[in-house]
Amino acid sequence: MVDERLTDGVRIGQLLASELSGNEGRLRSLTLADADPDVEPTPDGALAYRVVRGGENDGDLVAEAYVQPDRLRIEFVVAPDAAADAAGEADLRVRPKAVRPPRTLVFVEDGAQVKRALPAFEAVVDAIGEEQ
Repeated sequence: MVDERLTDGVRIGQLLASELSGNEGRLRSLTLADADPDVEPTPDGALAYRVVRGGENDGDLVAEAYVQPDRLRIEFVVAPDAAADAAGEADLRVRPKAVRPPRTLVFVEDGAQVKRALPAFEAVVDAIGEEQ
């Protein structure tokens, strides 16, 4: 059994970026935009990249990924309820962000949780597809 956990926010963000970029399934329409390869984590979270649907330069914003020293925070900007439900079912920590329009925050606190964040992205992609 492995005793060490990957709790480096930058590395967790890189793992999620890799999962999203290489996904040929339901998430193939998602692209990373505004990626900062030299991002330094901050306690409040530094923007590492945006996740857009469509092209990198002309896609619609889906979520933003912020790195903190010990975790990754994903802010879903569309279909926040769908993201919250899916992330909660995957046992990730979730909370609403009271802004207009509302957002859902999902916290990925361990590298092993990265794959559990993917259903939240899938739920958002499905919700966007239903709106169109």
